[in-house]
Amino acid sequence: MIKKYKYDKLVENIRSLEKVLVAFSGGVDSTFLLKVCKDTLKDKVMAITIKSPYISKRELDEASQIVRDLGVRHLFLDIPIVNEIKNNPNNRCYICKKNIFTNMIKVARENNIKFVLDGTNADDIKEYRPGIDALKELNITSPLKEAGLTKKEIRQFSKKLNLSTWDKPAYACLLTRIPYFREIKINDLVRIEQCEKYLESIGFKGARVRDYKDMARIEIPKEKFKSVIDENIRNKIVNEFKILGYNFITIDLEGYRVGSMDQN
Repeated sequence: MIKKYKYDKLVENIRSLEKVLVAFSGGVDSTFLLKVCKDTLKDKVMAITIKSPYISKRELDEASQIVRDLGVRHLFLDIPIVNEIKNNPNNRCYICKKNIFTNMIKVARENNIKFVLDGTNADDIKEYRPGIDALKELNITSPLKEAGLTKKEIRQFSKKLNLSTWDKPAYACLLTRIPYFREIKINDLVRIEQCEKYLESIGFKGARVRDYKDMARIEIPKEKFKSVIDENIRNKIVNEFKILGYNFITIDLEGYRVGSMDQN
């Protein structure tokens, strides 16, 4: 059941901010947030999207299209892989968020915007999300979290608002596909993106490819297990992944799950 009082609280909170810069990835949460901001504040909203080697081109293209559809002013912010995260430390997310949102704050100031918003929701604080500490330190505003909106509720409201992202799978940057303390190489990120794009093209939407140099560990939703072991499908995946450079291709029997690289 949709809890309208949460939506009303969200609108009230956003209205009080008057003018905002929204960190926009094109995912479920940030799209819903941007839509509500646009409906509430009209032309006093600007979206900003990170452009980096660890963000897939497909995500950037989708984000660009969504913003055009919503009629919001949109900027891309180029962010390189900074030295502090080039070896993928376990506090990578904190360092990355701190760098990204520090730069976003500068953009906001240049445009006379006081508040930078992000799409953190009420469920995110229950998971291992070191990047949230960086947001707190920088006083980034998280209206969805403040309104108590869960991921499920955001999807429900998004569907009601006819947003195409209402059933979009969760997405995390490509760095989450690589084990901690391994040097990040652009070629590895490109290969991971190509493999995941291929899996989606044959029906495995939201699949993850965890990269172990010459081995790929594929995570797919459990309901897709029967499909992936079909001989024809299996052979296609093996052939494609070997063309892209993997010698060993495995299916994770636990299926897709958030944060599997954080587990010991």
